[in-house]
Amino acid sequence: MAAKRSGAADKPPQRKAPSSKPEPRSEQPLSPERIVATAIELLDAEGLDGLKMRRLADRLGAGAMSLYWHVGNKEEVFDLALDSVLAYRGPAPGAASGDWRGDVVHLLKDWRAAMLRHPWSASLLPRRALGPNILARLERLSSTLSRAGVADADLNVAIWSLWNYVIGATTTRASFELSDEDRAAAQQRLTALSQHYPTIERSRLLLDNDWDGAFSKGLDFLLDGLVPEQ
Repeated sequence: MAAKRSGAADKPPQRKAPSSKPEPRSEQPLSPERIVATAIELLDAEGLDGLKMRRLADRLGAGAMSLYWHVGNKEEVFDLALDSVLAYRGPAPGAASGDWRGDVVHLLKDWRAAMLRHPWSASLLPRRALGPNILARLERLSSTLSRAGVADADLNVAIWSLWNYVIGATTTRASFELSDEDRAAAQQRLTALSQHYPTIERSRLLLDNDWDGAFSKGLDFLLDGLVPEQ
């Protein structure tokens, strides 16, 4: 409910100057969960540059300063939003299927899918503090590989190799948007230069649009090398 003001009923509504406090205010109470959910909506709509504390406050129907009762600053909002979208919602911990490879593939495909739903997360992840959801995902991946026979000396290499693969594949997929016409034109130019680039012209690299298939097969290549044959 809007606050009562003296004489407000006698005056027509006035457009507020940009420096005045935004209104109306939301009747929903602020909470970290609501702030994070709204921040994710804003990031999905406008990307990293679109997240401003005042813009976030406007979406929440709140004053910008009131956000700081719940979050320390914009950097904390980034951290919380990133950790929220990367929560693993697969089988509960301890519910390992016995198929280590299937578990790893599901975990990493879920990770990639989450980042593709929120493309800003792929560029944000390498430079943020790791929250509990991300750490839980890494712990699950690490323990699954360990049970599969990856030696402790190789475990960090395995984790970082898979990390780099997932983030690299997601970043490329999110940013490589070409129409069918653009792909065809690029392949035609490559064909005209086939004497210089015979192998990629023959494989028709620029026409290959099977991102999901390439991710799955590349993941198989990695896992074949990471885990010794049983």
